[in-house]
Amino acid sequence: QLQLVESGGGLVEPGGSLRLSCVTSGLPSSYFNMGWFRQAPGKEREGVSCIDSSGAITMYAESVKGRFTISRDNAKNTAYLQMDSLIAEDTAVYFCAAGFITSRTQCPSPSEVRFWGQGTQVTVSS
Repeated sequence: QLQLVESGGGLVEPGGSLRLSCVTSGLPSSYFNMGWFRQAPGKEREGVSCIDSSGAITMYAESVKGRFTISRDNAKNTAYLQMDSLIAEDTAVYFCAAGFITSRTQCPSPSEVRFWGQGTQVTVSS
C-alpha cells in the first residue's frame, strides 16, 4: 500500500507562488505515475498536472500551462508542484495522486486513480 502526504498549501496573493510537496511511503514512488488534482467548492475534482514514473513525461491542464511545473525526486520519494502567477481560480484543495495509467498527454479521470493524499488547501486572495 502506498501512502501520500501533501504539504505546502496556504494563503497567497494573486500573482504569488507556492510549492506543494508530496512525500510517499510504503512502496517506492518510482513504481508509480504521480499527479496533482484539485477540487474547488461545488466543483468536481480535476487533474492539474501528472508525471510519469521516470519523470521524463509531464502533462498539464490547459488552465495551468505555463504557470505550474510538476517534478519528482524518486530518491526522496517526493513529487512537487511549483505554482507561479497564481490566480483566484486556482483556489482549491490540492490532492496528490498515484497509481494510474496515463495517456501521456493528460491526467486520467479521478476515478482511475488508486492512491490519494489527504489534500492541502490553496487559497489565492488579496
